Amino acid sequence: MEQRGESWRETARSVAEVMGLGAKRLTDAARRQIELSDLRAGINAALRELGLELGSLTAILITHTHADHISGLQTLLKRCAAPVFTTERAARELSWRLPGAETRLDALDFGIPQSIGEFAVTAFPTSHDAPGSCGFRLDAAGGAVGVLTDTGYVTDEAADILEGVDLAVLEANHDIETLRSGPYPYYLKQRILGAQGHLSNEDAARFAAVLAQSGTSEIILAHLSRENNTPAMAQTAVERALSAAGVSPLLSVAPRDCLGPAHTVSRRSVCRR
Repeated sequence: MEQRGESWRETARSVAEVMGLGAKRLTDAARRQIELSDLRAGINAALRELGLELGSLTAILITHTHADHISGLQTLLKRCAAPVFTTERAARELSWRLPGAETRLDALDFGIPQSIGEFAVTAFPTSHDAPGSCGFRLDAAGGAVGVLTDTGYVTDEAADILEGVDLAVLEANHDIETLRSGPYPYYLKQRILGAQGHLSNEDAARFAAVLAQSGTSEIILAHLSRENNTPAMAQTAVERALSAAGVSPLLSVAPRDCLGPAHTVSRRSVCRR
């Protein structure tokens, strides 16, 4: 009887786990639908603010293939004719994950500028746990923009290619002590802190100073963790490093829950003290 009772408890536990997993999947699916709806609305609203619409898009740039960066891509491809540019390895991953997308994919070679509309776009490797992850530099007649997020450290290629950009979008994902003492499981903390994870506020601060000394006149901190960072902590850490370096570019934090203001790229001198 004892053995049968234990067997029944094991069966009941398994059924409960399966039911719980099913409920979680339903919840996750519903949340993804809401997120996709919000994404579409956000993209449309951002374009309208610039006097544009989806049909105006010249290209779509993909840094890597994690779900939080490509979850709306298939829907977006149905609503506009723009090609998708990413690295060769990321393109292979996308063609496997998004059936039919392969006809819209164009591969970029690291370090080689490619003309896309009015821009020269240069991809550079980042250090992240996704195949072919990259950042971008976009050069146009009015100035240059750099995008560096989702990387465990600033790669040598990133440092070289982003030198002198006028505006930089720079990851400041987490405050190290907040992450270490927070609720995340150990393996996830190690992933984020690892060489293929994310830039901390301190990492961002050091590179922000390097960028400003090379001529970058505006820096936007982005990709902040909701659980392990705050805009105030990120901005304070970077402001300290910029002050110590004797430079004061424009500094802001991209909002997490709403559209931020449009930023005009222009060549400005960096204030030095």
